Amino acid sequence: MLDKRLIATIDNGKKYILLTILMKWMVLIINIIFSIATAELIQKAYLHEMMAKDIFITFIILINTILIRFFCNIKTSSFEYGISQNVKHKLRHLIYEKILSLGMGYKQKVSTSHIVQISSEGIEQLEMYCGKYLPQLFYSILAPLTLFVVLIFINIKVALILLFSIPLLPLSLIAVNKFANKLFSKYWNQYISMGDSFLDNLQGLTTLKIYGDDQYKNEQMNQEAETFRKITMKVLKMQLNSVTVMDLIAYGGTALGIFFALLEFRAGSISISGVLIFILLASDFFIPLRLLGSFFHISMNGMAASKKIFSLLDERVCSKQLEDFDFNHYNIQIHNLFFSYDDKKKVLKRINMKIKEKTLTALVGESGCGKSTLASLLMGLNKGYEGSIQIGGKELSHINETSIMKNVCIVKHENYLFKGTVRNNLLMAKPNATAEEMYEVLKRVNLYDFVINHGGLEFQLQENAHNISGGQAQRLALARALLHECQIYIFDEATSNIDVESEIIINQVIQELSKQKTVIIITHRLANVVCSHQIFVLLKGEIVEQGTHSELIHHGKVYKAMYEKQKQLESLYKGGLSYA
Repeated sequence: MLDKRLIATIDNGKKYILLTILMKWMVLIINIIFSIATAELIQKAYLHEMMAKDIFITFIILINTILIRFFCNIKTSSFEYGISQNVKHKLRHLIYEKILSLGMGYKQKVSTSHIVQISSEGIEQLEMYCGKYLPQLFYSILAPLTLFVVLIFINIKVALILLFSIPLLPLSLIAVNKFANKLFSKYWNQYISMGDSFLDNLQGLTTLKIYGDDQYKNEQMNQEAETFRKITMKVLKMQLNSVTVMDLIAYGGTALGIFFALLEFRAGSISISGVLIFILLASDFFIPLRLLGSFFHISMNGMAASKKIFSLLDERVCSKQLEDFDFNHYNIQIHNLFFSYDDKKKVLKRINMKIKEKTLTALVGESGCGKSTLASLLMGLNKGYEGSIQIGGKELSHINETSIMKNVCIVKHENYLFKGTVRNNLLMAKPNATAEEMYEVLKRVNLYDFVINHGGLEFQLQENAHNISGGQAQRLALARALLHECQIYIFDEATSNIDVESEIIINQVIQELSKQKTVIIITHRLANVVCSHQIFVLLKGEIVEQGTHSELIHHGKVYKAMYEKQKQLESLYKGGLSYA
């Protein structure tokens, strides 16, 4: 139960492990010295040879034993803390670096809840594994050997009996280990599965309430929790049974050593002090391994967590050397593009598009036609497409993510605004932005007066901006995107589920932006695409029509039918955007 890769990973933690072992060994040495001194004092008292100086010397040794034990215990706790801090910092840093290397499309390989669980509970288990189990493992080997070297000078026969009894404890651990490996694997799989379900249900709680399906999901969660409870009980049962077996071996071995020491004393092969030393130290042969056994569940949890963490760290990252690329003044050319999330169904088929720079391009179609998937491909979020997506003749799959993120910005219908000040949320887009630049983009989205009246750039947003309206949050997200100053902007349903005022403001900004940047909008609301320079109509993953609004109204079928249907429906409501 020794994870060599984990030990190699926490290179800075090795010194703390060694120092912890040294402290434990020093406590053992001082215990041996005190036991020998006490045994000698009792023997002298029995033989009426005890003098005042003998009592004084033993008392001095006792005081030193207490002080040294106190010092070593304090330092042991300090070194164990050093190990845990090193483990947590190192592994969380590696996990973070791995997620960064996987890029924005990391969810295709691993779920967010899985990352959260191994980064919290998983690393907490490894903290215990490295801080408690590993030092105890090596000390459990060192302690019996140290005692054996000391006790062979008193009686080699009894020392050998104690030494040969030691392997019974690790053998019992090995026997339990065969069963425990599978059990702990099931435990962690169920733990992660339950975490995935909990996060999914929590994020979709509003939807569940709307459709009255929360009770069904509640029952599902109860069933998963019950399954997890049962497997947890099996783990505890296994741990309790293993503790019972180890207690029998440890105390039985100690009793055996004392019994043979008494037999040797009766035979005259050992002195009174010798037999007392065996009585005082026999348990120290087994206590380290017995304590190691009590850490057995820690080691099993640690090994299971280690496998999960290194499984994530071993996820393959694209090894192809990707290039830096400036998207400035280039068209987007898509040729014969195919894409699917699995091998069963193509989401996009035979997509051919040319998006000119500094134009407003619209992607429209019914839900599920592939619009957002196409946007994700342009952002580099989805990989593994067939065909070609080129920016100025450079294949998108050959451009590194840093360049894509620098030059392409997407504004969705739900953009995460972080808890903190307006300033901090805007600085994410441009870390060196001045207050004047930030106020300027706020003016462009008509948020300047609102922000000024609420404390300026230091206005505190609650988690996910719950203390402002949805329209204001969307405009603030747009302001952040404008401050980013990239070459290509993608607006994916950016005006859905917001107030009419905010929708009008955002559409005005989009139209103005398209004079300087390449802008792509994805929307169900066709009134918003009337002014687009070109419109692509998707149906079941294919482009079935393309042209301007006027061209599609006069010569198109799919677009014309969608537009007229929406126009008829929205004419029933007042306050909506007017149709051309």
